[in-house]
Amino acid sequence: MEILQPMLAMIVLSGILIVLLGVSRIPSIIQNFGNLQSAKHSEDLRPKLPNWMRYITDNHNHLFEQPTLFYALIIYIFLSEHVDLIHVQLAWGYVILRTVHSLVHTTTNNVSVRAPLFILSAICLVGMIVREIGFVINSVS
Repeated sequence: MEILQPMLAMIVLSGILIVLLGVSRIPSIIQNFGNLQSAKHSEDLRPKLPNWMRYITDNHNHLFEQPTLFYALIIYIFLSEHVDLIHVQLAWGYVILRTVHSLVHTTTNNVSVRAPLFILSAICLVGMIVREIGFVINSVS
């Protein structure tokens, strides 16, 4: 069960970004109610948004990309009963790095800070995948 806690933390982070996205957009929705068709395509709307709103939108979208692999992998590890301290540490490393990445992305959006956080979180994720490949290879031989 310990491997599911980082997954829940990642879900909570996504939930926070959903709320932040909603709160950042509600004033514009209220102000332009009745004339919202101009926002029907995100590529039309994005250039008109202030940077801080685009950062929130971009980060929200990012949390529904690579982290979906994280969720699937955590469930796989749990169901195949391969949970160990290394997997738990890598999972928490992934969540912590992605949380800091989200903080940077939604505030300063400093790519020089964001990129290493993304790379390190990806290394955690790939590390878990490689370990699972090892478990499969060892179980076959």
